[in-house]
Amino acid sequence: MKGLFYPRTPSGKASIVPPVPWHYSGELITFEYRTDPAVIAALLPEGFEPAREDPGAVAAIWADWQSCSDTGGEITDPVRGQYKEMFFVVRCLFQGQPYSRCIYIWVDKEFAMLRGQHQGYPKKLGSIHMSRPAYVGRGGPHLAPGQRFGVSLAAFDRRLAEGVLTLGDPCERPGFVNALPMAHNRWLPAIETDGTDSLNEVVTMSSFDVTLGRCFRGEFELTLYDSPVEELLAIAPREKIAAYWHEVGASWRAGRTLARRNLA
Repeated sequence: MKGLFYPRTPSGKASIVPPVPWHYSGELITFEYRTDPAVIAALLPEGFEPAREDPGAVAAIWADWQSCSDTGGEITDPVRGQYKEMFFVVRCLFQGQPYSRCIYIWVDKEFAMLRGQHQGYPKKLGSIHMSRPAYVGRGGPHLAPGQRFGVSLAAFDRRLAEGVLTLGDPCERPGFVNALPMAHNRWLPAIETDGTDSLNEVVTMSSFDVTLGRCFRGEFELTLYDSPVEELLAIAPREKIAAYWHEVGASWRAGRTLARRNLA
């Protein structure tokens, strides 16, 4: 049976996600801020420690992606490759090494959700919107100082986050929180549902052929909202750091297992 993910078939054609490598091109809006370091520490599972410097730093990121496999078939069938996501990133230590870590994330397509769960991202479905830059006319913000970009996130019919970025001057890099290799957990509860896991791994991954495009620093406003099934108010901003509009291109093929719990 062939196919990276469900369903596996003799040809593999019906698999939710295509074979690796996966290639990404995107426009991102990032808000960096500080929250309570104790709350971030409590979100780190066993074996992880808070970052030694600025342990309460958080990046709230909106992304508008186009992606494809090596065949490039998704480029001319864009419903299979375009999606948006919103995620929160913190920094941490595992086995003494610094990593970035995604603590919450939403996407708006099933292939993006399952693809991310394979990598250890805790992806859920949501509704994500962000202003696109306009290059002609007045239908959107231009990439120029003083222009304003809006973002929003909703899930289960409730708005969870919204923000506004006001562009400043060009800069070289979009901040520091999401600037390290990612370290995630891959969990799968045992079918007996008795509190044990069939899969329990810590994995890391990094991209290749990374290209950083245009980048602008700016000021921002960010509001997080309550929900019966979310916990975002606990990581609400206490102090702003900076905001960015930026372009990223990258490819991903494989990660590496850092630790695997013996489930025997």
